[in-house]
Amino acid sequence: MSLLSFTGFLDWSIWTLLAYLLVTTHLTMVTVTLFLHRHQAHRAVDLHPLVTHPFRFWLWLSTGMSTREWVAVHRKHHAKVETVDDPHSPQIHGLRKLLLQGSELYREAAADKEILQRYGFGTPQDWLETRLYGAHPTLGLGLYFVVDVLLFGPIGITVWALQMMAIPFFAAGIINGLGHFWGYRNYEVADASRNIFPWGILIGGEELHNNHHAHGSSARFSEKWWEFDVGWFYLRVLSVLGLAQVKKLPPKTVQVPGKVLLDTEAMRAIIATRFQVMARYSREVLKSVHRQEMKRSADSAYRRILARARRLLRREESMMDDRARHRLAVALSSSPDLKTVYEFKQRLQTLWTQTAATQEHLLKAVQDWCRQAEATGIKALEDFARSLRSYSLQEQGLVGARA
Repeated sequence: MSLLSFTGFLDWSIWTLLAYLLVTTHLTMVTVTLFLHRHQAHRAVDLHPLVTHPFRFWLWLSTGMSTREWVAVHRKHHAKVETVDDPHSPQIHGLRKLLLQGSELYREAAADKEILQRYGFGTPQDWLETRLYGAHPTLGLGLYFVVDVLLFGPIGITVWALQMMAIPFFAAGIINGLGHFWGYRNYEVADASRNIFPWGILIGGEELHNNHHAHGSSARFSEKWWEFDVGWFYLRVLSVLGLAQVKKLPPKTVQVPGKVLLDTEAMRAIIATRFQVMARYSREVLKSVHRQEMKRSADSAYRRILARARRLLRREESMMDDRARHRLAVALSSSPDLKTVYEFKQRLQTLWTQTAATQEHLLKAVQDWCRQAEATGIKALEDFARSLRSYSLQEQGLVGARA
């Protein structure tokens, strides 16, 4: 019997093929985000061997990727993000390059032994990895090809080709490309990461890329109430079954009623939740003062200057080009209050960079910032500074237990 006359073991239709493609490619995305990304690269979750071994087998079957290589390349991306040493930044290589040739950039970085040695630590190096998955990556892909052909006949070749395109297109192209080029930002981190969509389903939650760059060690990528991370949903299910243990989540703060002294606990909470603090500063201070300035002025030309600077007030300064910096400077020079709250924003951000400072030095710096902010006469800034005094870190119960 020839291949062309063989119709496969399944009585397939176009809907059967689409369902099969959807399920298998989604399983691949989930394996990448849960095993490679959250478990291996960032150690945000522990997975039981009953989960990790099927995940490793599926990766070998559907992608042929090496765990050590993927983890090393991803860790270097975080360490060198948006620099010439970033393995896959659209800001450096261009969006077109990432969309069309992102997998080539990945393979180039994965072939660098220095990257593997420096960033690939802690990944599996057992018999399966060294003698099968790592030694014979094309064997898994070939087995997958045979399965598709046996299931669907000659059309299985097309099915297999589409499956092989999933990771290069969605991970290398969409996440590494669009995830640093287009979308919305919850946090003004010092890179160009974006949340592509608020509902992370198609790519396993990886769509919430800006959230991930703000809290890289978190097992959950969704942070706003209206965001959904399907990878986190699967982790919750695995946790209930005793097959996963969440180790890290984004820190949260509580405000202690009646607390008026900015102590070490408040300072630690402010530093730990710095991205949330800055997002809140943008909402409650910058936006409030900008709105007041817009209402206060009847000068249409001045209002246009303020309107064009609205988004720039929040934007991370390192992400601005010269034109944007000029627009912002013109707006700030026209409004003393706006200039003051923007300068206090910059001063607050500098606190995060004082990694070598002692706790006593950091505490005094935060106290000085709050005291001076409260003396500005700008109500929104004063209220914000006073609220920081009551900060305390919230204890978070981590989900799940190892079986």
